[in-house]
Amino acid sequence: MNIIIAITGASGMIYAQRFLSKLKEEKIVSQLSDIALILSENVQGIWDNEISSGKISDFGFPVYKNNNFYVPFASGSSAYDAMIIIPCSMGTLGRIASGVSENLIGRAADVMLKERKKLILVTREMPLSLIHINNMKKITEAGGIICPASPTFYNKAQTIQELADTVVERILDLSGFKQDAKRWK
Repeated sequence: MNIIIAITGASGMIYAQRFLSKLKEEKIVSQLSDIALILSENVQGIWDNEISSGKISDFGFPVYKNNNFYVPFASGSSAYDAMIIIPCSMGTLGRIASGVSENLIGRAADVMLKERKKLILVTREMPLSLIHINNMKKITEAGGIICPASPTFYNKAQTIQELADTVVERILDLSGFKQDAKRWK
């Protein structure tokens, strides 16, 4: 599977960190052919503020500049299967819903929608305005998946990482990865 991961400047970097960590696990990495990582301009500052250790570059995935349109996944002829935007700011969601491709994140999302490939937006905002809800509706009607970063509690997570992992495991499921996640029984 070839996937694109975009990290935008919304709060909730723990979800991005845990998602990138899960992609490095043997069961998941064996299902991957290629990973492309795009960061919006203010991600590093928010990452540094919210994550106490490590850097995005520590994961070893290739990082593409958000203003670079000369990459394979900016074209509908590319062989990428899915795009996950984690966390997804409401600004990014709004631009995608409006078809604005002013940067690589927007263009790659536009390609996923037009090619009928999987686009998952992990939103991190509350409360929601009617504008947010209408933008979510547009993306859903276009074939995208809105996956709010709402952790589950029935697994009785003991740490913040375990709680974040309940969201990450759901995203992996939605993306089509086979994994050994705790299930409701």
